[in-house]
Amino acid sequence: MRLFSMYRWVRERHMIGIRGRNFLEAPWAGGVVLLGCVIVAMLLANLPGTSLYYRHLLETDLSLMVHSPDGLIDWVFPRGMTVEKLINDGLMVIFFFAVGLEIKREIVCGQLSSARQAILPVLAAAGGMLAPAIIFLFFNHGTIAANGWGIPTATDIAFAIGILSMLGDRVPVSLKIFLTALAIADDLGAILVIALFYGGQVQISCLLAALVIMLAVYFMKEMGEKRMLFYLVPAVVIWGLFYYSGVHSAISGVAMAMLIPMTPRYSKEYFAHKMRHLKELMLAARTSGDDFPNEHHRFYMRRMRLLAADSVGMSYRLEHSLAPYVTFLVMPIFALANAGVEITSPEYLNIFHYSSEIGSIGMGIFFGLVVGKPLGIFLASWGAVKSGLAVMPEGATWRLLLAVACLGGIGFTMSLFVDALDTEPDLIDRGKIAILMGSTAAAVLGSLLILVFSKKRK
Repeated sequence: MRLFSMYRWVRERHMIGIRGRNFLEAPWAGGVVLLGCVIVAMLLANLPGTSLYYRHLLETDLSLMVHSPDGLIDWVFPRGMTVEKLINDGLMVIFFFAVGLEIKREIVCGQLSSARQAILPVLAAAGGMLAPAIIFLFFNHGTIAANGWGIPTATDIAFAIGILSMLGDRVPVSLKIFLTALAIADDLGAILVIALFYGGQVQISCLLAALVIMLAVYFMKEMGEKRMLFYLVPAVVIWGLFYYSGVHSAISGVAMAMLIPMTPRYSKEYFAHKMRHLKELMLAARTSGDDFPNEHHRFYMRRMRLLAADSVGMSYRLEHSLAPYVTFLVMPIFALANAGVEITSPEYLNIFHYSSEIGSIGMGIFFGLVVGKPLGIFLASWGAVKSGLAVMPEGATWRLLLAVACLGGIGFTMSLFVDALDTEPDLIDRGKIAILMGSTAAAVLGSLLILVFSKKRK
């Protein structure tokens, strides 16, 4: 009986491990975790026993201060660093680095690698950024909120692809690829918007120093350097220089991602020859009975593992290694820090409030995401196909493309990031509420339209 109980306990633990791995590997898992973190952040920001501690934790100063003997502060690094700023300016660099690796892969050998493949998602992404910006400025032109036009221009790839995955085979694979490529092109556009329009006063000396280091890394890459340490150490230095340069430090992640080599250290021929040699040595290793793998076997297997790793480009290895950390650590922490809005009055939830002085950041973001995004994506796609510049995704219909375009209105991560760059705290909180409402409405609308317009496919 005791042996049976132990067997059942081990089996249950094994099944829990399998379910856990299956969940982490599911395309929709990241969206589910993000949604849970949004709910937790809203509770922490509004429950009487936690709201004060939540805000106090985010505002905790993390700067290192060195005092002189007379008590004055001589040196502070990093200047103005708080928990919230560490997340937005430090931890999110990893997110932007991963996004940069993904963009580079798509441009070099993916859906954006040729003009024929790239034209439709790129034009759709451009339309999906232009239309929301126009709608936002329609509500906020000439007001203090006008600078927030970049907030509704972004698409959250984790939520959008997650919803498509949960809808299963109701959407053609070609449209899933289209939305993925569109979101990646959209990310590139959002990065350019942040770099050009949401930086502070530029410190030329810091920026030039960063550019010199990046140039040195580029030449090092061209000379064939493939060791990871020689890229990651300069990346940290470049982040610090960007932090003080006035250009948002998250952009340093994208800049360094573009310099990571994609070519492997070893060629296919060398890999095959070396692997065959190691295999022969391992099979010839001494054994005594059924002792595989013994110490000799493990030695050769470790050599094989290192050989296989170095036969894959550094860019691919980093993208694969960082993906689970970005999805299940970086983005959830960002959501916990930025999605919590303290609702001090019912007026905060009235996103349709308008004032001649501050405009209506709520209506600009909400209608920009729910109306502007799908309208811009659909019209740009329609124009590209009808003009002969691009072809319709295989198996797609215009109704289905419109439904998928609605999912492009889920702005969450990048929209919250741009919103956090605003200088008016009250507008930042109102913007967060509108982003959450607009993204939810876009997700529901897109899902319903897909269910209405599609048929289950084999």
